[in-house]
Amino acid sequence: MNVIGIVLGIVLAIVSVAIIVVIILQEGNQQGIGVVTGAADSYFSKNKARSIDAFLSRWTKVFAAVFVIFVIALNALSFFNVL
Repeated sequence: MNVIGIVLGIVLAIVSVAIIVVIILQEGNQQGIGVVTGAADSYFSKNKARSIDAFLSRWTKVFAAVFVIFVIALNALSFFNVL
């Protein structure tokens, strides 16, 4: 494996870890669970959660697209015996 393959493999590993971290940081869709536990949601906390979730959702899509591009690039290079 040459330098290009090693670099693409390392970038693919970093993007894979980034996808995992961003997905783990997102909140679940458990609406109404605060009623059971007695927690009250304020207007500020709801909007803050939406903005953070939107940010994480956007970065999940970016990392997923980069992941797919690097996987296709590695497979194409491997298919043409460049690696």
